[in-house]
Amino acid sequence: MTESRILPSGQTRIDSLEMRGITKRFPGVLANSKVDFDVKAGEVHALLGENGAGKSTLMKILYGLYHPDEGEVLIDGKPVSIDSPNDSIKLGIGMIHQHFMLVQTLTVAENVALGLPSSRGPLTDLDRVSKRILELADIYGLKIDPSAYIWQLSVGQQQRVEIIKALYRGAALLILDEPTAVLTPQEVKEFFIIMNQMVRDGHAIIFISHKLHEVVEISHRVSVLRDGHLMGTRPTSEITKQDLANWMVGREVGFAPDRGVVERGEVRLELENVTCGTDRGTPGLRGVSLEIAGGEILGVAGVSGNGQRELAETITGLRKVTGGKVLLEGQDVTNLPPAELTERNLSYIPEERMKDGMIKDFSVAENMVLREHQKTPYSRYGFLDLGAIARHSDALIAKFHVKTPSRETHAKNLSGGNIQKIVIARELFRNPRVLIAAQPTRGLDIGATEYVRQQIIEQRKAGVAVMLISEDLDEILALSDRIAVLYEGRVMDIVPRDQATPEKLGLLMAGVAQDLSCEPAK
Repeated sequence: MTESRILPSGQTRIDSLEMRGITKRFPGVLANSKVDFDVKAGEVHALLGENGAGKSTLMKILYGLYHPDEGEVLIDGKPVSIDSPNDSIKLGIGMIHQHFMLVQTLTVAENVALGLPSSRGPLTDLDRVSKRILELADIYGLKIDPSAYIWQLSVGQQQRVEIIKALYRGAALLILDEPTAVLTPQEVKEFFIIMNQMVRDGHAIIFISHKLHEVVEISHRVSVLRDGHLMGTRPTSEITKQDLANWMVGREVGFAPDRGVVERGEVRLELENVTCGTDRGTPGLRGVSLEIAGGEILGVAGVSGNGQRELAETITGLRKVTGGKVLLEGQDVTNLPPAELTERNLSYIPEERMKDGMIKDFSVAENMVLREHQKTPYSRYGFLDLGAIARHSDALIAKFHVKTPSRETHAKNLSGGNIQKIVIARELFRNPRVLIAAQPTRGLDIGATEYVRQQIIEQRKAGVAVMLISEDLDEILALSDRIAVLYEGRVMDIVPRDQATPEKLGLLMAGVAQDLSCEPAK
């Protein structure tokens, strides 16, 4: 073994990893079909594809969570057997998941040491673990305190802990699954600096993301999967963001819907100094005041966990308001039940579509009438009119392009994008005057995201007052007329779209107040 194969952090470098002819079948589904994929030391290779394209399956095979039906994996030209994550880790492959695998009540050092044998046998060796953490942090600029508890750390700092965990276990190749999904723009920049340092030192990185501008910025090569097949691999320098989107979907994709010019109407939704608690008993909203008029979209930006869920639930009657008022078209509707708010033409696209927007064991048709099932024509004399429900659901399936085997298919058997289309169809068919859309495109692929955003724009054009709550800054900037930024349950500021930049919004999302010369937070 030559010194050139040893990384600065002490790991043995993986010069190349190849996956050849990988095929994986599930009952009724060909998830991967003869896929070839490779990554080399000192490069970032991006892996793209719509939901269900086969990305996760391919990476789970590489990490030992699945076993391929056909094909092989080679490291530095030699075939290897990966039957479990332990095998993968021993070979120098680490995976950082979108949802962090950290124990909140343990320290950084305790999380890193968790599951590993101690160098002192039955006694802990956290002092040695902490020393090694500081060495790795110094090499890669990770800046982390080994004695800090996970719950005390920001999302960006928690991600650094995940990286240190992988490096501590000897990862020379890192699989990063949607690593920037919950980061502020500033944290993304810091993360990319860390990635570039790792690449310079000889690490190999596989980067999975729906954010195409990040793929173009950070990767050297990009491979696209569609329906389990590899569509091709190209140098990133030779392809644009638009090219990537079209390649993934197989048609021309529009990123920014035509918003048009809509005259701002009267205020339809207003919050006056609203406060509420969280499920943990801590403050959720701390004196939130804002208003939305017909024909406008108010975007609500913020890092996850800063009051977005509580804001949506207080407006829609799902969480008790402990102070202040919620006004709907001038009427005080504070703490009214959801059914009454529905009668007042308030529609809600919830953040967790399977938990709050859908009954997964109900059919598509049954979910289409959840809000209206007790009304004529869907119910007569206390009994459901199945014929009317069938006609109604068939019409909505056609209008909103829901891909389903039939109206009787259980919702749980559909893709995330089609489940979201059912929720949107049900909520928009009611011709709402106010629409609350919480994370409406989270987890959706390029094609479904394009569709959902266009539907939101159509509501604005129809004069609906729309609140768009999203952690995707690109989405907020593409759709909003004004942008409110939440931090720790407070509105940091409300910024007109033409004055908003990712940098300004990112600072507000991190709790840094600025004089943006914009209107007061109302």
